[in-house]
Amino acid sequence: MRIVVFCPNLVGDTVMATPTLRALRQGFPSARISGLIKPNVAPTLAGAPWLDDLILFHPKSKHPTQRMPGVIARLRHERFDLAVLLPNSIRSALMAWLGGVERRVGYARGGRGLLLTDHLHAPRDPRGRFSPVPIVEYYLALARHLHCPVDSLSCELFTTDADEQSADLAWKRLGLLGDRPVVCLNTGGAFGPAKNWPEGHFAALARRLVGELGVKVLVVCGPAERESARAIVAESSHPDVVSLADEPVSIGLTKASVRRSALLVTTDSGPRHFAAGFGVPVVSLFGPTHIAWTRTYHPLAVHLQQPVPCGPCQKPVCPLGHHRCMTELHPDAVFEASRRLLSRPSTFRAA
Repeated sequence: MRIVVFCPNLVGDTVMATPTLRALRQGFPSARISGLIKPNVAPTLAGAPWLDDLILFHPKSKHPTQRMPGVIARLRHERFDLAVLLPNSIRSALMAWLGGVERRVGYARGGRGLLLTDHLHAPRDPRGRFSPVPIVEYYLALARHLHCPVDSLSCELFTTDADEQSADLAWKRLGLLGDRPVVCLNTGGAFGPAKNWPEGHFAALARRLVGELGVKVLVVCGPAERESARAIVAESSHPDVVSLADEPVSIGLTKASVRRSALLVTTDSGPRHFAAGFGVPVVSLFGPTHIAWTRTYHPLAVHLQQPVPCGPCQKPVCPLGHHRCMTELHPDAVFEASRRLLSRPSTFRAA
């Protein structure tokens, strides 16, 4: 049997899809399972044992085989028996249909129900609006529909040897190897600036972490957050606060850095979910987004959200211009949550 899984388009959602990928592998142990995924998201699943191969897709790729016509041609050539559609887009359903996949399972949203052979309906409230459902459960409903066993709701990630080697080099250059625990800070995200916690708040938190708890602090970042990471380090003005801004940043390097850290403090962005995937304690800072959508069932996760009359608004940019949901989330509250998590004997570990 040949199965193609249309993977989510975002890093965080991909991590939250790992319980579903695990269930599909357990439900179809002898099947060949391919993951259809964006090239920039694919490293999130590097090292995972559930997929036999990847089909890279990006509608604007420079490589014809990765654009929609090329991917549809490959789907038709490989004659897949089953498509599991994790994204809600009509494009994913259309590609599976045009690709000749015999059975197509997904949610009937956005007018794509006719393109599916098996369609599920997302929960709605009495007013007809979509109810907040944790994405982990939302995806797992598709695996349950296929009678796959679900052994756990836990997210799970892996690193490769190359990931760990890149982290070894970066951590050595930054002076992080040794007998002191490392706390990772992560800012930014693809959603938009409304999720960002102020750089000054991160810097104030970093100073307290190194000064009062004796840890070292590493600001992780992607290519788009380099300047923000540098600004946090500069404002912290402490030799034990460093960043990956001048390293060859990658998803693999961030994964390996989070995996070996004692704590992650992060906005509601993709790397936040790396902590759940590796069992690392995490303090997540929420502003414009609903916590309920992205619960990961991680036992060592603390979610902080400052109540404001206008939120959570789910907007990528603050529509009122004041950004109170994040600016009023004080560094002292984040420090106390961090201190409590680090006080657990099993989490206060050296690099």
